[in-house]
Amino acid sequence: MQLTSIIKKSKKSSLKSRQVTFSDTRNQRQKIWLNVGQKDQPIFIMLLISLFFFGAIASRLAYIQLVEGNTYQEKAENNRTKILPKPPVRGNLYDRKGRILGATRLSHSAYLWPIVRKQENWAEIRSVLAQILNIPETELQKTLEQENYDSPTLVRIARNLTPQQITAIEENRNLLSEVEVDTDTIRYYPHGKNGSHVLGYTREINAEELAQRKEQGYRLGDVIGKMGAESAFESDLRGEWGGILLERDGAGKVLGKLGLKEAKAGNDVTLTLDLDLQKAAEQALGDRKGAVVALDPRDGSVLAMVSYPGFDPNIFSGKITTQLWKEVQGKGNPFINRSLRGFPPASTFKIVTATAGLESGKYKPSTILPTYAYLRVGGTAFGEWNRSGFGPMGFVRAMAWSSNTFFGQIGNGVGGETLIEWARKYGFGSKTGIELEEDTPGLIADSQWKKERFNWEWTVGDTVNMSIGQGFTLATPLQVAVMFAVPANGGNLVVPHLRQDPSYLEKRKSLDLKPETLKTLREGLRAVVTNGTGGKAAVDGVAVAGKSGTAEAPPGKSHAWFGAFAPYENPEIVVVAFVEHSGGGGGSTAGPIVQKVLTAYFAQKK
Repeated sequence: MQLTSIIKKSKKSSLKSRQVTFSDTRNQRQKIWLNVGQKDQPIFIMLLISLFFFGAIASRLAYIQLVEGNTYQEKAENNRTKILPKPPVRGNLYDRKGRILGATRLSHSAYLWPIVRKQENWAEIRSVLAQILNIPETELQKTLEQENYDSPTLVRIARNLTPQQITAIEENRNLLSEVEVDTDTIRYYPHGKNGSHVLGYTREINAEELAQRKEQGYRLGDVIGKMGAESAFESDLRGEWGGILLERDGAGKVLGKLGLKEAKAGNDVTLTLDLDLQKAAEQALGDRKGAVVALDPRDGSVLAMVSYPGFDPNIFSGKITTQLWKEVQGKGNPFINRSLRGFPPASTFKIVTATAGLESGKYKPSTILPTYAYLRVGGTAFGEWNRSGFGPMGFVRAMAWSSNTFFGQIGNGVGGETLIEWARKYGFGSKTGIELEEDTPGLIADSQWKKERFNWEWTVGDTVNMSIGQGFTLATPLQVAVMFAVPANGGNLVVPHLRQDPSYLEKRKSLDLKPETLKTLREGLRAVVTNGTGGKAAVDGVAVAGKSGTAEAPPGKSHAWFGAFAPYENPEIVVVAFVEHSGGGGGSTAGPIVQKVLTAYFAQKK
């Protein structure tokens, strides 16, 4: 018992002794750590701050290297390199015989290098350049802002520099060290105004066009077709930009070439135009406001297309001053292609009326109708152009003498719906499909159109008016030429086109005309020239068929029309002439124009 008690006491005493020791040791350590913290606290704070900043720097370096490495590398490359852009040579335009209609020639252009100067330091350079190049300073600033002041690429600011301008830039080389003069190409039209509307012109791309075409690979300084064939065949003609990558030192001095991408020239385009015939048509129309269209009725190839007044497309290859623009515009809307503008087709439309009558079954080729001084329909009198009538006549003689009262009766007999249907089958009221941008599809009105436009019902008078090519009806000279091609080629509607392409022969659409309808139409059109209103369109040694038209055009003078095809037995050319507000008759005014074009065509064949 005592031993056990002694042992227990001994254990308690030992345990207590250990607790005191451990407690003392802990307190002592706390004191030591406390003493150390008070002495070295600033060092530990600095250590923590240093670790924080080093960590931040390391994170930023990692971000720059891993995330933005390519961006900064590109900026570094831009500081030691520059790109000298090389625009492509635009494809040539040829006529059907391989003669150049639109080409390129060498010139000199001025370029700026935006990245070498800060934005605010360009002011003095802009001021000097504006005087040398005769360009508003605001225009130069706009060009730089468009490209961006950080761009390493040279930006073209002027084309077709004169020797005096090049000399002036070199004389101011100390200030204009960032201006470079390099060879360039500009569009050139060797025949001037000939074919201006059908060829069109080119111009440097503007900001709005660039925004629309950037995804197609266009860039600032690109030249694009603005109208005519230049615009229609832009994707073929334009080519692809190239460039030279140049290495430079810190002072901007070029050390050498780092790379070269050859510019890819555009494709040449051969047109269906015949340059000789185009010039003949231009001369035949002269300085009369109007249009001439010549096409091959077999496949729709356009041989000539003239509109007066015209313009010289070469003016767009240089700087157009305000004064020059006023002079060009002052010649009576020279940029309107009247071949594609709608006018009342007048009596040329009687081809459609005759077709509607014969195809309806209500009238036979042998039909004879009386003619009158005027035809009274629905309270309106439609007068005969000779003011007395021609007596009884059939289709052929009525076509030869263009009787209004005869064809008015035919139109009234078949009704408005049938007449409208055949007008549209002939292509009126729709765009022809030519590659050019057509201003209008013309107009073939119907009851719905009249109701929406005037809130009036269609009347018999509207039908009679349409049957003689008046009233609401509008057609372009090109559409009228397509109409003449139908009886010329045996009843097929062709698609007129400017690019040589044999597949257009397969695009013809048959109107399924009865043989007797075609025979009657052709005989009537031949009689117009042999003993009718179109005697002035006759060509020696060639059988010509045609039709005249004189359209009322209040409050001005009347329009004159004449359309023809030849040779009669196997037609290979259709010619339509239109003279706006001529005041003369179609046969006497437009007939001689057609005769001159046909004469030129068959003379060159011989």
